[in-house]
Amino acid sequence: MTRTKTTRPLKSKIEVPWDTTGGLNAGSPQAMPLDQIVLPPNQPRRYFDAEALKQLTESIKQHGILQPLLVRPLDGEKHELVAGERRYRAAQEIGLKEVPVVIRQLDDNAAFQLALIENLLREDLNPVEETEGILHLLALKLGRSVEDIPPLLRRLQHERKEAALSSNNVIGKPESASDDASSDDVVKDESEKLDDDNNVIGEQESNSEKTSNNVIGKGGDHEQQGSPSVNSDLKVVEAVFEGLGLMTWESFANNRLPLLNLPEDILDALREGSLEYTKAKAIAQITQLNERVEFLEQAIANKWSLSEIRQRISEKKAATSTENTEPKNYKERFTAATTKLRKSRIWSDPKKRKQIEKLLAQLETLTNVE
Repeated sequence: MTRTKTTRPLKSKIEVPWDTTGGLNAGSPQAMPLDQIVLPPNQPRRYFDAEALKQLTESIKQHGILQPLLVRPLDGEKHELVAGERRYRAAQEIGLKEVPVVIRQLDDNAAFQLALIENLLREDLNPVEETEGILHLLALKLGRSVEDIPPLLRRLQHERKEAALSSNNVIGKPESASDDASSDDVVKDESEKLDDDNNVIGEQESNSEKTSNNVIGKGGDHEQQGSPSVNSDLKVVEAVFEGLGLMTWESFANNRLPLLNLPEDILDALREGSLEYTKAKAIAQITQLNERVEFLEQAIANKWSLSEIRQRISEKKAATSTENTEPKNYKERFTAATTKLRKSRIWSDPKKRKQIEKLLAQLETLTNVE
């Protein structure tokens, strides 16, 4: 699946800092034997779009490798690949003996960060690995484990929402400015400033004097909400997402983190690029594993559209519902009928009461037979 600009979840403004990594950073690209380059043990990217890789291979056949690979020296003659795995794989496919490289002296942390950033710039990066990559980048920047990042982002969201809805939504605001405003008006005004997609404050710092952005992570003379550690974390998070581009950290928390809660079979299809995210969310509604796997395989093989997938799932649910309701439990039906009968007004109707007496006599006869 080739991703276009319309399906690309973020458009990064980050440039890989080739010249800011210290050490052996001077000099021009040089040729290096391909067999001297090894892949890192912890590569942030695991899946590659087969069609895109084929196109890159054909391009390298015609024009060569235009952008050098980034490597770092290991013990001995070997060098570890930091960035450019697609070019590395294409060179192997073609059978190239040498490739252009730039050598950088990098520690493990710097190398992994550069690999993450380089991958996040790629249009064909699948949404799962892109989400996982951002989580790893945040973990490195914050000095925390990857598992700590989702609850941290949710806590920051909670702090921001609480601050936005509390005490006129501003800390240290002069009383004269709010004497004439009722609390209902304040909540109404602030609710209109909430980001529609994320339900959190989406204003930039330039508007912070008019909104509540001075309650979290904003400097100044006013008292800040939350602990200093929370505020420092927020600054790091905002800096990372500002560098990445169009996606805000609030949007990432609301729209991307739930992606990782999808069933593993759905995540694998997303990682492989054989399924779009919207289709994956729809298919994930099928709870039975064997049914979902079969449906997933059919959807990919037949290239069903999102509307076709939704229609088929709806039909499947309707059929299942019919199957479940047809063989009703007779004891439950009898209990429900007698409950209604006790509350009914038909006892005052002589004709209907006679019908009930006949039915009751038939029931008594049935039980006597047993």
